[in-house]
Amino acid sequence: MPDTTITKVHGRRVWDSRGRPTVEVELQLAGGATGRAMAPAGASRGANEAVDLRDGGTVLGGMGVSKAVAHVNGEISRLLVGRNALRQNEIDEELVALDGTQEKSRLGGNAMIAASMAVLHAAAGAHRLPLYAYLAQGKSVRMPLPEIQIFGGGAHAGRRVDVQDFMVMALGARSFDEALAMTAEVHRAAGELMNEAGKLQGVADEGGFWPVFISNEEALTMLMRAIEHAGYRPGEDIGISLDIAASEFGRNRQYRLGLDARQLDSDGLCEMLLDWLARYPIVSIEDPLAEDDADGMKKFTAAAGNRVQIIGDDFLVTSAARVKNAAAAGACNAVLIKPNQAGTVTETKAALDAGKRLGWGTIVSARSGETEDVTIVHLAVGWDAGQLKVGSFARSERMAKWNEGLRIEEALGPNAVFAGRSALPGQKGRE
Repeated sequence: MPDTTITKVHGRRVWDSRGRPTVEVELQLAGGATGRAMAPAGASRGANEAVDLRDGGTVLGGMGVSKAVAHVNGEISRLLVGRNALRQNEIDEELVALDGTQEKSRLGGNAMIAASMAVLHAAAGAHRLPLYAYLAQGKSVRMPLPEIQIFGGGAHAGRRVDVQDFMVMALGARSFDEALAMTAEVHRAAGELMNEAGKLQGVADEGGFWPVFISNEEALTMLMRAIEHAGYRPGEDIGISLDIAASEFGRNRQYRLGLDARQLDSDGLCEMLLDWLARYPIVSIEDPLAEDDADGMKKFTAAAGNRVQIIGDDFLVTSAARVKNAAAAGACNAVLIKPNQAGTVTETKAALDAGKRLGWGTIVSARSGETEDVTIVHLAVGWDAGQLKVGSFARSERMAKWNEGLRIEEALGPNAVFAGRSALPGQKGRE
């Protein structure tokens, strides 16, 4: 085994898919292995997630990362140099202690997650293993079921529709490759139908179509048409997945649907969503209630949790403690896993493991401000998450991740197992 002592750490400013600055960390080990990773950024952010450290002021709209980069090249570098890259947990614990704040606001969650993931990549490199194989440690893993956006809304599309993501999941696919091919057909069909109807405005942050709909539900009917137009059976071959992102339009148990010109309380929003579940083949729904509406989330889970995946994103912010508390309260049955919400690799895995121990669905996810970094694909496979959410089937920062999944599946060869429908809570045995 080559020497795995960290000898050099370098942070730099790079640019994400919105043309905004972000942090990249590159480090080198004494034995010659290197690791590199970039931090993504979200537009729809949970109040309790790790903080992106930004410069403020007027330059670059206040979004600069010179302070975060300086922390990488200063305090973080001094901490990491001389440390053994194989001791990920210890390094991450010391990074958290060095920051000293609950929300990673001093060093910046963006600086910390980029450094933490760079250490992970270097360790895999020292073992001469692809990252997914290093993470798997010889255990059996599955290729994840992709969750892919067709229409973007909410904070990702100028709030043209209130619901943030209208997505599809290829339930009938037998491989990751087939799931992507099926999604490509639905994506193409949706574009054709949108053009014919004069409903296409452009492309949203995550690559999905930016629609001109007259109501939120019109997006569901158009998505149904696209699935059928592509030659698939809704609910059998292709299921619908929604990210409501209710925290973006709701507070204090009151929800304002701007497109529908409706004001709903928590019970009213639950009723609307339950009606959608009854009439459309929705198999997964994310953040149906706002992060401050724990009672609403519990009620919705009690009403729908035995038949649909209910994901906590803003509600859980990739926190093992929040996953455990939600389970004890009867809220959610799945957790979205976003490394930059947690701030370190170790905390990210702790949240995923907490969900798996509960029998929940676990979905490794990208952010709306992404980069070409493909780390999350390896996390989804190597940690056997079962599901992967990257965005749409367009834009190179998204396609880089889907294509990396294809390479991994090919590398696994005859050992490749596709999670498929079984990755959804309560769906095992229905493949």
